[in-house]
Amino acid sequence: MSVLQHRALFAALDECRHEPVAKRIRAELGGATVVDSTRAVLLWEPRRVVPSYAVPEEDIAAHLTPNDVPKSEIPQGVTLASVSDRPVLDPSVPFAVHTVEGRPVDVVTDAGTRPAAGLRLADPDLAGYVVVDFDAFDAWFEEDEPNVSHPRDPFHRVDVLTSSRHVRLELDGMLLAESRRPVLLFETMLPTRYYLRREDVVAPLEPTATRTRCAYKGEASYWSVTVGGRPVPDLAWTYPDPLHEAAHVRDLVCFFTERTDVVVDGRRQERAVTPWS
Repeated sequence: MSVLQHRALFAALDECRHEPVAKRIRAELGGATVVDSTRAVLLWEPRRVVPSYAVPEEDIAAHLTPNDVPKSEIPQGVTLASVSDRPVLDPSVPFAVHTVEGRPVDVVTDAGTRPAAGLRLADPDLAGYVVVDFDAFDAWFEEDEPNVSHPRDPFHRVDVLTSSRHVRLELDGMLLAESRRPVLLFETMLPTRYYLRREDVVAPLEPTATRTRCAYKGEASYWSVTVGGRPVPDLAWTYPDPLHEAAHVRDLVCFFTERTDVVVDGRRQERAVTPWS
């Protein structure tokens, strides 16, 4: 009997999973290179959908000091139908929440910079490896290219395609945008995103101070929309300077389809359920 490929891929979601990285991985803290490894692995802790870097301890130019902080409570998580029937831990769940066995450590440099969090793994298949907190470092590099937000997943991809579909977005019966020339962005585990030209957006947009970063698309700036006299903050976003994979969505506007009503070629779409619903 055939199975859905994404179900097969996430069949081991409750297990610790890892994949060797062929790239040279480096991390900086306080102006110094603290992690420099050609032996890194991507590590997915049980129930996590975004990986962390784990590197051999000898590839960390710092002291690893045991940190006996109480174990953080594991949240319920969010259900993503495209991934698993069981709630998963999305990127908003902090590094300190661990679902794999290991000893928490602080990565401490001689320069006296703030310590970074790590976890010395107990798994015998990863003996001598330490998982490190991506967000605790100042900068990360794959070879000589900056890496933002989190490690890139080789099983995750972004496809950006021009389209002639008729796309209409509404909220509370009010038209937000309508286009017959959208740019569609397909990203693993996420609903289709409809990127539109500014002239196809009829709702007034007000910029906000919100910024987010994506490992595959870059840094996004956000827009608020007023619907029926009610401001709806951060309902849409734009990538003014996207990364390579998403270059074709530069300066286009995308609305959260989880929070708006989307009609494609006359057919109303069901609202997807994601961490941003």
